[in-house]
Amino acid sequence: MVIIGAGPAGISMAAEARGVGIPAEKIVVLEKGDAHSWAIRKFYPASKPVLANYKGIKAVCTGVMCLTDMSKEETLTYIDRVIEECQLQVHYKESVTGIRPLQDGGGFTVETSGGAYRTVRCVIAIGILDKPNKPEYKIPPALAKRVHYDITSEVINDQAVLVVGGGDTASEYCQFLVQQGNRVTLSYRRREFARLNPVNLESLMALETRAQVRILRESNISALEDDGGRPRAVFQETGHPAETFDRVVYALGGTTPLNFLKAVGIKFEGEVPVLTQGYETSLPGLYLIGDLSAGKKGGSINLAFNMAAEAMRAISTCPLPSR
Repeated sequence: MVIIGAGPAGISMAAEARGVGIPAEKIVVLEKGDAHSWAIRKFYPASKPVLANYKGIKAVCTGVMCLTDMSKEETLTYIDRVIEECQLQVHYKESVTGIRPLQDGGGFTVETSGGAYRTVRCVIAIGILDKPNKPEYKIPPALAKRVHYDITSEVINDQAVLVVGGGDTASEYCQFLVQQGNRVTLSYRRREFARLNPVNLESLMALETRAQVRILRESNISALEDDGGRPRAVFQETGHPAETFDRVVYALGGTTPLNFLKAVGIKFEGEVPVLTQGYETSLPGLYLIGDLSAGKKGGSINLAFNMAAEAMRAISTCPLPSR
C-alpha cells in the first residue's frame, strides 16, 4: 500500500493498515515535506489548542486513532508515537509526480522524485491547503517581507498587524498575535461571523470587548499600497479610511490540488471527486481521504482518522484487483 501524504489522514491510514495485519514493510507513506503534519506545524501557533470537537463535528472515534483536546505539541507528539509504535515507513522529502494505472488492471505505478513504486492499493491523503489563497489585488514587491500567509514562519511582536479573513484560522491568528503583544486589527467582509466554532467566536468577541482586537466589519480591501516600506490597506467602503500597518496577515484558506487529481484520471462532478464506498475513487484501488473528501470547509482531525478506518474496512472486505 502506498499512502501519499503524512498528515493525520495519511498516518492514520497506515496505522489502520497495520491494525488489520499488513506488515510494516508492505506500507510506505510518501511526504513531500521534511516532517509529518505539515498543516498543523505551518498554520497552528504554538499555543493553539487542537480541538476534538471541531466546527460542531462531534468527537466520535471509529478507528485506531483518536484525538482529545490537545495542544499543538501534544498532537504532534501523539502522531510521533503512532509512527514509532506502528513502525511506519515515512519517506520525507519525496514528492509524488504522477500516478499511472497499470495496463493489466493490477494497481498503479506511483512516480516520485525518488523513484517509483508499484502498488495494488494507493491512498491519496493530501491536505486541502496545497497553496494559500491570495487576494485578487497585487501585492507590491517591496512589501513581500511584511505580508504573510501564516504566522509561524517569522516572530511578530509589538507591531500593528492587520489580519484579513473571517474563519477559524483568522480568529486564532488574532488570539495568538495579541498574546505576542501586537496591536491587532481584523478585516472581515461580512457583518456577522458565521463560520467560527463557538470557542473561537467567544474568544474573538472577548478580545474585542477588551479592546485588544479591533474588528472592521463589512470591510473589503481594494488595494495594498507601499507606504514607505509599510503596507497601507485601501478599503472599498467609504466608512473605512485607508490605514497603514506594520504587517498584513492573510487567512483566506487554501486551494485544493485539483489539477493533480484530475491528471491522475479521477472522475469529478464539477469540483467534487466522485467517491464510492470507503472513499474509493472512480479508479478501483485508488482512495481519497482527508480534507479533500470532506468538502470545501474541511473537517476535524478525528474525521480524518475515521475516514481512514472506513477506507480500511472497505479494503478489508474487497478482493485485490486481478492481475
